[in-house]
Amino acid sequence: MKHENTKKTFSAGGVVLNKKGQILIVNQNGNSWSFPKGHIDQGENDLTAAMREIHEESGIKNLSFVKNLGTYSRYKIALQGGNDTSEIKNIHMFLFTTEEEKLSPLDPCNPEARWVEKTQVIDFLTHKKDQEFFLKIRKKIP
Repeated sequence: MKHENTKKTFSAGGVVLNKKGQILIVNQNGNSWSFPKGHIDQGENDLTAAMREIHEESGIKNLSFVKNLGTYSRYKIALQGGNDTSEIKNIHMFLFTTEEEKLSPLDPCNPEARWVEKTQVIDFLTHKKDQEFFLKIRKKIP
């Protein structure tokens, strides 16, 4: 249910595959897991923002763009878990590959990043909409 004062924001991020076919997930505030993503800054395009956010949240800089995975919307995750209905995010996702293995997040709000097997991604994702998006695009991932 959308509130009158719900802020609409635009984010971009990515599903990142390593050479072993594992997928990158990141932790926010020590209480939730998702794909690396974040707000698109003024003057940035979606792809540039996605690559910047992946770097900030995982330390990975060398990304190869594979394809556009589309967009979906969801509420922001509240600090105490659940939906924060004050903000609805429109999230644009891309598929990337990387040769890098070492994860070292730069953003203190994203304290941990890890590689997980494609079959385990759903078990980690905190937000139902992130899970639904992954189920929808899973077949597009090699």
